[in-house]
Amino acid sequence: MAVSRRALLRGGFTVTAMGALGASTAPLAFGEVRASTANAVERPRIHTCNEWGARPPNGTITVENHKPTYIVVHHTAGGNSSDTSLAHAYQISRDIQDFHMDGRGWIDTGQQLTNSRGGHVTEGRHRSVEILDGGTRHVQGANVGDHNSEIIGIENEGLYSTVDVPNALWNSLVQLVAYIAQSYGISPDMIRGHRDFNATECPGQVLYERLPELIEAVRGALGASPAAAAAPQLTWPLLKPGERSDKVLAAQHLLRARGVDLKADGVFGAATFDAVSRLAAENGVAYEPCYASRTADESGFIGVTTWPLLVRTVLAGDTGEAAKAAQVLMSARGRQIGTVDTATWQRLLA
Repeated sequence: MAVSRRALLRGGFTVTAMGALGASTAPLAFGEVRASTANAVERPRIHTCNEWGARPPNGTITVENHKPTYIVVHHTAGGNSSDTSLAHAYQISRDIQDFHMDGRGWIDTGQQLTNSRGGHVTEGRHRSVEILDGGTRHVQGANVGDHNSEIIGIENEGLYSTVDVPNALWNSLVQLVAYIAQSYGISPDMIRGHRDFNATECPGQVLYERLPELIEAVRGALGASPAAAAAPQLTWPLLKPGERSDKVLAAQHLLRARGVDLKADGVFGAATFDAVSRLAAENGVAYEPCYASRTADESGFIGVTTWPLLVRTVLAGDTGEAAKAAQVLMSARGRQIGTVDTATWQRLLA
């Protein structure tokens, strides 16, 4: 059933971190998706490493002896090229591999699969297609910090912070994700964006907001029943430089609660960025933006890995910076809550 992005968002359905990230949803067994699937998803054309002229890996490719839990959507954060040819898709794949191997020091391309703006799908890390088609194991990539043993990642060519993806890319993404879900028996509910695991803009605000639509499109491709309406899952928002909001003000008070000498003005400027960057580094938080084409410095973004370092339980009658942060959010939402625990922080920040 085709469901528009606007209808899904209006209905309050949002994609958030689940499973290991906070909810109880688990991937279905391999046969369960197939048993409930009216449609068999045709395997998309995936151009292999040999076809696009990949360099050999300079290390051993790790093959996990289990299926991935999540299907993760990225954007390359590079230019939105008007060249939709297969030759361009091959060149993008070569450029990414060169950057990952020479610039990042990785053994090979980080992601398992790449999707071009022309809708051409290429293999990323060597052996990814072979292992995907087997449906029982998966190639470990290097595209999501601290979670690479449990995810299969797709880089989508382009930058989608303020513009939408082209139709060719979207259509190929739907078919590719549906095939992955079918091959591994992964529930469409386990589709994620990179920012659900690391504090990064990836896959861009526009594409991230379309993930509920992607989930429903994949359900339709699999012939699965539409998901029943459910309460939004709790997650953490992404804050970045330039934003002015009560959430930024609350974050600044929480930073001050940790002893940071920072003005609490609700504006995400350089001082806030630097403070968050130091906090993440001091606590060993993995810094994993999208290392595909162009990399902006996202080390000071506040997201899924940094909010848990900031929030603390606030009790009724507490004073101090953490209590001020909670009061800022409660006042903005016209609420008064006695105890603000982690789940309450998430609700206030939603």
